Amino acid sequence: MTTNDLDNLPALNLSGILYGGDYNPEQWAESVWDEDVRFMGDANWNIATLPVFGWVSLEPEEGTFTFEWLDRILDKLHRGGVRVCLATATASVPAWLDQKYPDVLVTQDNGVKARHGNRHTFCPNSANFRRLSTKLVRAIGERYKDHPAVALWHVGNEYGTHCFCEQNCAPAFRDWLREKYGSLDELNRVWYTRFWGHTFTDWSQIEPAYANGERSMNALRLDYARFQSDSLLNCFRAEKAVLREITPTIPVTTNLMGTFFPLNYREWAKEMDIVSWDNYPGPNAPPAHIAFSHAVMRGLKEGQPFLLMEQSPSQQNWQPYNAIKPPKQLRLQSFQAVAQGADSVMYFQWRRGRGGIEKLHGAVMEHHGRTDGRVFNDVAELGADLQRLGGETIGGRIPAQVAVLFDWENWWNLRFGSGPSVDLNYSNVVRDVYSALFELGIQTEVVCPDADLSRFDLVIAPTLTLIRKADGERLQDYVRNGGTLLATAFTGLVDDTDLVYENGAPGLLTEVLGLWTEETDALPKGKTNGIRFGAGFDTIEPGSTFGATILCDRIRPGTAEIIATYTDDFYAGEPVFTVNRYGKGTGYYLATIPEETGYMAVLSAVCRKLGIGSPLSAGAAPPSGVEVTQRVSPSRADVLYLLNHGAASQTVRLPPDVIYTDLLSGDTVHGEATLGVRDVRVLRKQSL
Repeated sequence: MTTNDLDNLPALNLSGILYGGDYNPEQWAESVWDEDVRFMGDANWNIATLPVFGWVSLEPEEGTFTFEWLDRILDKLHRGGVRVCLATATASVPAWLDQKYPDVLVTQDNGVKARHGNRHTFCPNSANFRRLSTKLVRAIGERYKDHPAVALWHVGNEYGTHCFCEQNCAPAFRDWLREKYGSLDELNRVWYTRFWGHTFTDWSQIEPAYANGERSMNALRLDYARFQSDSLLNCFRAEKAVLREITPTIPVTTNLMGTFFPLNYREWAKEMDIVSWDNYPGPNAPPAHIAFSHAVMRGLKEGQPFLLMEQSPSQQNWQPYNAIKPPKQLRLQSFQAVAQGADSVMYFQWRRGRGGIEKLHGAVMEHHGRTDGRVFNDVAELGADLQRLGGETIGGRIPAQVAVLFDWENWWNLRFGSGPSVDLNYSNVVRDVYSALFELGIQTEVVCPDADLSRFDLVIAPTLTLIRKADGERLQDYVRNGGTLLATAFTGLVDDTDLVYENGAPGLLTEVLGLWTEETDALPKGKTNGIRFGAGFDTIEPGSTFGATILCDRIRPGTAEIIATYTDDFYAGEPVFTVNRYGKGTGYYLATIPEETGYMAVLSAVCRKLGIGSPLSAGAAPPSGVEVTQRVSPSRADVLYLLNHGAASQTVRLPPDVIYTDLLSGDTVHGEATLGVRDVRVLRKQSL
């Protein structure tokens, strides 16, 4: 069974969930390696990732390779039944390399070149880094191309450090701009450089987006973010190209980090054979927020399953308070990943290091080195649970009827811009919309605006201020052909160069939404307006009022009809929620950012009008604290996941005409399912 059917890319052949994690044998005496492999078997591991930070151990000086230790451990893992996610080892640059080729060292946004140390400290536009990294990758690829343990390539690690150097990045940025805009006149036009008299008269005058330099030109900062994301992606591409040449059938990935601001992961995912990511939520992170991160990763490849590449089995070391996970929390969060689309559950790391900055980061093997501790037992029991699932969940997709749009370039642009409110946090705005749908039990994808939207009945665009022309036309076509779009405050103001659309917001969506925006009010912290439904709206009772926060657009309907109005300020009584018919479809506009209860009410009503509900009985929302997710595999196995994140036992009502088999217990379930605290039920719909 394969997990990748997009674009005929190399696929992982899986008979069950991958279970394992990072292993750093070079940090340990070889005398413990046999014990490691044996204990991995006891923990039910079936895959190990190595050697992520092993560059200097593989190449202690330029051109001198020492692969013998890696030969031995790969052979041991293979004999022990552990597959290998083989890393290219380029995540941490050796001291000899930085010393010999100082142009490799990254330059910070204040123009100061960093010293050697830490990790991810290479300039992505250094020719020396590209040459030496791909040389190492070629040597690894050629040596292990036929090794039976190798299942997957892991390129780099958690890319993300931007560079601002004059030697490599500044000239490369100018070349990038020349290719994009063609002429300096065009660049000056779209960057709106006449403002404050900032017109460029020579390409050499354009500098990187220094913290102590040009910060008043949003278009420059936006393009520099694009350029750096592309530059780092080119490092990934260079290593991947070598591996693809040598091992064309082995898939290639790198580990992403959820809603990570510096990189446009949508563009990265297009280059990855399978998306993988590292999940490190805070101790008190709401389950909906964690699910949102999984959904963002899943949506990067149109809802394809992903790999959970890293999580901590116990605690982290870099949070303000690094709490240990209480009993059953690891199991609950791991099954949440599987429910949300993961075909693997993996950890950082196998053994806690004895030194270094991460010596207090959790691991399967604690410092005491014993297998009778709580963490090891939890990991082993979880592995046994995952084995019980077999291949039932592999390749499963979530049959979502609703999509929430998330766009990295819009995030960058809002963060770089001045105004309208310091409290406007784009990623939180999108997450809050997803969280409301999560609480309603409505199956939801988080996708970028260039995704195929035709498979969704409802598309929600929260604060999509920057809309590229192609994406605006795609949204127009979606609604014209019968889709339903719900946009929220401050949507559609600017294009992809941060130029305001002629006639202002909502720009390309003006006809879709049937209105225009007169002005946008920013509410200070602690102040709210209100959203009043005078005549009600589906499940919302007449006279119901909900809080409005952060931004309030004053809008002028054209063809749109008013559903709800503001309650306060001089614009009390003016429209805040409208509906418009456009072609065969419908465009809703919510001209503010509601409080949680308002989101829940509006989204529940819109979904109900479209016949969208949860997978539970009568489409009802799950009990408080319970997550409900559905995955349907390529073999048509229809699996319902119930996870109790709450502090009390709960009973969930199931569709009355369906009989399920609990894949963990083997029990037959019908009518309702009871879950204890932090309990999990994985229910496969029985064939009729």
